[in-house]
Amino acid sequence: MRPLAERLRPKTLDEYIGQKHLVGPGAILRKMIDTGRISSFILWGPPGVGKTTLAQIIANKLETPFYSLSAVTSGVKDVRDVIERAKNNRFFSQSSPILFIDEIHRFSKSQQDSLLGAVEQGTVTLIGATTENPSFEVIRPLLSRCQLYTLKSLEKEDLLELLQKAIISDEILKERNIEIREADAMLRFSGGDARKLLNILELVVESDSEDTVVITDDIVIDRLQQNPLAYDKDGEMHYDIISAFIKSIRGSDPDGAIYWLARMVAGGEDPSFIARRLVISASEDIGLANPNALLLANACFDTLMKVGWPEGRIPLAETTIYLATSPKSNSAYTAINDALRLVEETGNLPVPLHLRNAPTKLMKQLGYGENYKYAHNYKGNFIKQQYLPDELKERRIWQPQNNPAEAKHLQQMKKLWDEKYSK
Repeated sequence: MRPLAERLRPKTLDEYIGQKHLVGPGAILRKMIDTGRISSFILWGPPGVGKTTLAQIIANKLETPFYSLSAVTSGVKDVRDVIERAKNNRFFSQSSPILFIDEIHRFSKSQQDSLLGAVEQGTVTLIGATTENPSFEVIRPLLSRCQLYTLKSLEKEDLLELLQKAIISDEILKERNIEIREADAMLRFSGGDARKLLNILELVVESDSEDTVVITDDIVIDRLQQNPLAYDKDGEMHYDIISAFIKSIRGSDPDGAIYWLARMVAGGEDPSFIARRLVISASEDIGLANPNALLLANACFDTLMKVGWPEGRIPLAETTIYLATSPKSNSAYTAINDALRLVEETGNLPVPLHLRNAPTKLMKQLGYGENYKYAHNYKGNFIKQQYLPDELKERRIWQPQNNPAEAKHLQQMKKLWDEKYSK
C-alpha cells in the first residue's frame, strides 16, 4: 500500500495546497503554467513544501515528456543519457521535455556543467529543487539561465486544510471515523512539512485499532515516542533556530543567544554543527574588534571534541556568551567580499614587476623583482611602495570600523601611509 503522502499527492494546481505567492490567481508561476510557456527555474525551499509535486503538475498540464533525476544517485552519464533521450523525444510543435532534478545542490560542478548546453539550447526545460541556498550551491552559469522561486513552509491554515482533506478524501482514512480534537502537536512536529504531517497522521491512525480514532496532543506525543522539543535537523526549524542563534550573537544579546543554544541542545542538534557556526560567527561578526573571539571559538571546538557530550554544552555556552558580549566588526568579512567583487570586475590584472618573483636569469633581465624594497631593511620595518596593480594603486578596500581595536590599527595605517588612510 502506498504511503498517505503519495496517495494525496495533488495532480492539479487546484488541488495544490500552499505557495499562493507562486501559484495563486495571477501569481507568476500560475501565469506561466496557464500560458504553457515554461522557462527553466529552480525551486528553493525546505523539505515537504511541494517542490516535486509542483514539477509533476507542470509536466501533466503541459503534456510534455517528464524526466526525473535525483542528485543523490545520478552521475554525469545519467544526465547525458536523459538529455539524449530528450532530444529524441522532441517534436517540432511540442514544448521542451522537462528535466526535474531533485536536490540539485548535491550535483558536483562537472555534473552541473553537463546541463548547461541542453538548458541554453532549449533541449530540456530544467526544473531543479533544492533545500540549500542556490547562490552557494549552484554554479553561476547555470543559475543565470534559470529563474529562482522560493517556496515557504506551509502555514498553520495550510496544514489544517491538508489534515481535513486527508481524513475526508483519502480512500483508506475515510473508512475510519477520525476526529482531530487537538492538532498542535502534529503541527509542531511537522515543522511546516506536509509529508511529515501526513506521516504522523498515518502513524497515529494505524496504531489505533478502534473504528473511532480520537487524536489529541498527548496521543501524538505518546505515539511518536520522542522528545517534544526535538526538531528535524534537515528541516526548516533547524535553519530558523540557527539563524536566530547567530543573529542574537551578532545583535549582542547574550540572553537570546543562550536561549537558542538551549533550544538546539534540547532538540538534539549536532554539537559540532553549533561549534562550527561559533567559529564562523567569531570571524564574520566579531572579527578584528576582538581577535581573541576566534581563538576561543577554536578552543571551544577542540574542547568539545575532547570532552564529548553532555559536558560539551558548557564550553558552547561559555563561547556563546563571550561572542555575544564582545564588540562587533565585520570589516574583514566586507573586505574580502569587496575584494572578490573587484577581482570579478577587473579580471586578471598583471602583478607589478617589482613584486614578481625572479628565480631565473631571464626573469631578472625582464625586470622581475627590480626595485622591490625589502621592508625590514628600513626604519620601523616599513617603506612606501605600490602593492596593488597599476590600475588599482589608489584603491582602498579594507574599511576599519568604530571600535577600540581597529582604531589602533587605523592609527598605525595613518602613521605609515599618511593621506591614503586619512580620507
